[in-house]
Amino acid sequence: MFKPHRFVPKTVIAAAIAAHGLVAHATTPFVVQDIRIEGLQRVEPGTVFAYLPIKQGDTFSDDKASEAIRALYATGFFNDVKIATEGNVVIVQVLERPAIGTIDFAGIHEFDKENLTKALRAVGLSQGRYYDKALVDKAEQELKRQYLTRGYYAAEVTTTITPIDRNRVSVLFSVAEGPSAKIRQINFIGNKAFSTGTLRDEMQLSTPNWFSWYTKNDLYAKDKLTGDLENVRSYYLNRGYLEFNIESTQVSITPDKKDMYLTVTLHEGEPYTINSIKLAGNLLDREPELNKLIKIKPGDRFSAEKLQATTKAIVDKLGEYGYAFATVNAQPQIDQEHHKVDLTLQVDPSRRVYVRRINVVGNTRTRDEVVRREMRQLESSWFDSNRLALSKDRINRLGYFTDVDVTTVPVEGTPDQVDVDVKVAEKPTGAITLGAGFSSTDKVVLSAGVSQDNVFGSGTSLAVNVNTAKTYRTLTVTQVDPYFTVDGIKRITDVYYRTYQPLYYSTDSSFKIVTIGGDLKFGIPFSEVDTVYFGAGLEQNQLDVDANTPASYKQYVTDFGRVSNNVPITVGWSRDARDSALVPSRGYFTQANAEYGTPIGGTQYYKADINAQYYYSFSRGFVLGFNFQGGYGKGMGGKPYPIFKNYYAGGIGSVRGYEPSSLGPRDATTNDPIGGSKLLVGNIELTFPLPGTGYDRTLRVFTFLDAGNVWADASSAATSNGANGLRYGYGVGLAWISPIGPLKLSLGFPLTKHTGDQYQKFQFQIGTAF
Repeated sequence: MFKPHRFVPKTVIAAAIAAHGLVAHATTPFVVQDIRIEGLQRVEPGTVFAYLPIKQGDTFSDDKASEAIRALYATGFFNDVKIATEGNVVIVQVLERPAIGTIDFAGIHEFDKENLTKALRAVGLSQGRYYDKALVDKAEQELKRQYLTRGYYAAEVTTTITPIDRNRVSVLFSVAEGPSAKIRQINFIGNKAFSTGTLRDEMQLSTPNWFSWYTKNDLYAKDKLTGDLENVRSYYLNRGYLEFNIESTQVSITPDKKDMYLTVTLHEGEPYTINSIKLAGNLLDREPELNKLIKIKPGDRFSAEKLQATTKAIVDKLGEYGYAFATVNAQPQIDQEHHKVDLTLQVDPSRRVYVRRINVVGNTRTRDEVVRREMRQLESSWFDSNRLALSKDRINRLGYFTDVDVTTVPVEGTPDQVDVDVKVAEKPTGAITLGAGFSSTDKVVLSAGVSQDNVFGSGTSLAVNVNTAKTYRTLTVTQVDPYFTVDGIKRITDVYYRTYQPLYYSTDSSFKIVTIGGDLKFGIPFSEVDTVYFGAGLEQNQLDVDANTPASYKQYVTDFGRVSNNVPITVGWSRDARDSALVPSRGYFTQANAEYGTPIGGTQYYKADINAQYYYSFSRGFVLGFNFQGGYGKGMGGKPYPIFKNYYAGGIGSVRGYEPSSLGPRDATTNDPIGGSKLLVGNIELTFPLPGTGYDRTLRVFTFLDAGNVWADASSAATSNGANGLRYGYGVGLAWISPIGPLKLSLGFPLTKHTGDQYQKFQFQIGTAF
């Protein structure tokens, strides 16, 4: 006989519970023989049974039904849940929530849609999730927040939910972006010691200027303002204003939400000077040594920056002696009446420890030995913070890892031991590069390369590179083994094919030097920053001349032939102590190289080259750079210096303002520049931030003064073409670390003009080093 369903609605159960604890229309308890789920579309029955608190064999009651309804609602999968019974069978009837089929945007111009999709995914809204109005509202607020970070305070977001097939919905966010609010004014109240302009210079946020389209600094952002206020605070504390305080910050926006005004109220106080500074605590009988590290003296203005540098220097020095957990606390005693401060640096070296074990983790591809051989901190030796920092720098310089983290972990139960954990995050070290560029000298330049810097995780690199510049075309294969021996001797193997047209821009000649060869070099490290190189090579140089080739070149081919074999040996030395190879601001780089053409080949000569660079930052963002290049070559065995080894000067990378390779000796017959055996070039550059961009190191302005020239042997048939002294060029330029490489634009002028010199005012090139 058919039995009607007995429904147990949630409202009925709730009402029954509220009515003095008595259950109205109570269902007679029974033992559950079976459970049936109805209404499922996408949710698996097993998922429902996993959340359902009723199991086969349990005793069913109104309380159990209420508990089951609450549990299924809590999953977020369903819009409606009902429980009915048919005999001893429990029937769970559900109405699933629709799933989100698509998420789309309309009216978006300021953001990339993919980035907005990621932002919404971060708050829990994504395609395939169940539709939840509260979650969609949260996503709408996140979109508004994203626009607020870009200064779009008038942005309006409208959400449209459209049902589609298979119980799904489409979510459309329509945005009316409106205008972006610009910072029209930044005011400081209470500043007397420093002008408002000076304080604004310490801030990243700014009013609109010519470069705001690039920096976006005229758009208000809370995190930027927080950082700017910390910069202002540091500015005052570094100049002795211990009582400095930011009392309030007011951000106001106009009713049309187009303009913003920032007002910062501050209290400066008076500047404080150091009355005395002393060390206290356990100084390990090294007080004279530690006193030398104090960077602030009595009578100086108080400086938080110098104080921090002092405490760090003392901690680092104690770390060199094995005290890994040393601390230095500055205890000031302030005399407010006389505006002086007494500083006591309380030193606690804690305990001395040695390194038990070095653990390398995260290197799934790179061999352990590749990392360990860069470690200067050794196991079973006293902890040395200096050696540990050097080890981290050396591992970073390998270029195999995106992140290197070196941490010190105390050994449990042993107070005088620590373990050093070296955690690395590997990155792909193989690369295929295709590039295209354009320069004022080489026109269109195509390049391609295949390289692997960490072959099979061994630390060995292999690279093949091609360059198609009009004047200088190359094909090179290079293999570098940084640890050819266990002592760290490096082996460099090069095979190359080059074509060089040094006179391309100076004459109508198609004169070309074609070189094919190879060399083998060994680099021997003499210190952490010094490497000496020894090498030998074998190369063949072919000189292609034509009717317009300078007579001196033709004469060389007549005397010694079109093809010259060369077996050079080289000795070199380099030291790199710059803070950055790409955008250096301090330090120096020095490289020297000597080459000797042995009698084994058809040429005999020697040449010596030196390159030295020095960088000094005398103010924030301002860098003074010096560059010097020198070269000297001479023929031996009664033979002249080979023309395929000639030096050339002029143009970007040399003496700007002059045509490339146009300086120096000229052919006595054609008056064309032909290079020489002696080179001298000097450059001075003052680099500073582009006005309006803050301290962005990727976009800078520079002024320069260049000097240089090339000279030939006294026995050469070339003519000096008048005064052949140094040529000077000066000008201004723009340097930009672009997505396709370092770019330099320069506008150069000769300081003095000489008859016959060839000038070129505007020059640019991607990848110029100095």
